[in-house]
Amino acid sequence: MTITDGSTSDSGLVEMTYRDAMRSAIADALATDERVFIMGEDVADYGGTYAVTKGLYEEFGRDRVRNTPLSESGFVGAGIGAALGGMRPIVEVMTVNFSLLALDQIVNTAATLLHMSGGQFNVPLVVRMTTGAGRQLAAQHSHSLEGWYAHVPGLKVVAPATPHDARWMLPSALADPNPVIIFEHSGLYNESGPVDLAAGPASLDRAEVRRPGDDVTIIASAGMVPKAMRAAEELAAGSAPIAAEVVDLRSLRPLDLDTLAASVERTHRAVVLDEGWRTGGLNGEIAASITERCFWTLDAPIVRLAAREVPVPYAKHLEEAAIPQVADIVDAVGRLVADTGGPT
Repeated sequence: MTITDGSTSDSGLVEMTYRDAMRSAIADALATDERVFIMGEDVADYGGTYAVTKGLYEEFGRDRVRNTPLSESGFVGAGIGAALGGMRPIVEVMTVNFSLLALDQIVNTAATLLHMSGGQFNVPLVVRMTTGAGRQLAAQHSHSLEGWYAHVPGLKVVAPATPHDARWMLPSALADPNPVIIFEHSGLYNESGPVDLAAGPASLDRAEVRRPGDDVTIIASAGMVPKAMRAAEELAAGSAPIAAEVVDLRSLRPLDLDTLAASVERTHRAVVLDEGWRTGGLNGEIAASITERCFWTLDAPIVRLAAREVPVPYAKHLEEAAIPQVADIVDAVGRLVADTGGPT
């Protein structure tokens, strides 16, 4: 399945995996800006846990591709110090679960220094984290905690869902004078798609309509975007076809509420997907914000579809049951549309 991106052109398109697109972005940054270096657990000769940095150590050397001890607080703090010193560090945290060991550095230091210094100190830090379930990595490697970071002022939080965005969001993050968190869903690394090599840096604050539709808006991010696209295809092919519009958030902080509201005002219905837990989840914020803007145009309350309120299980059938699947999306959208008079 191909997910199109509105910023691509007919020229310069190359089919790449998400992993290779991210590696290309890092390699280009290392080659073009001597201030850039990458640090994290096993990123050097091993090539990273998900092979994103494979080959970069041999090309750029120890000073630019640095292994770190198993101490997230320590090496994220070192990244903050390097950023304050004029460097442009890319800090790789193996999984979002492990980033909890660096919460103090990210939330209490990186996100606050600009404010607490009266605008004197920027922290141009990029932190890359793997997120999401679907690979049977159990509870300490599979959660989706993006909403926790999207709660924090002083951070930008993005979740590229396509190889194109994986390639072009990183340059924008490195150019930003303040900390940017990039969430990479583990289930996307092997996914392929078109990358426009001539496109240039992507927006860090704009959502993207991946599939147009008139009957209902499906809002998704990261690993939920391909599932939303497959669900939309099934809905369109059903006995009572439903034209679902799929909107990829791309940016979790700030949220592009203008694009979301414009879609919902046209379709009059919305389903918001989240691989994180429902209670206190990001999809609750999205649903509330859309309701505030679109209350009089909604035909029904917004539907939220999220992970079950349990630690992500290891067993495959339990893991699949714990997080929203394509069938769950199809069912939720079908019931919403049927309950509000059917497709328009």
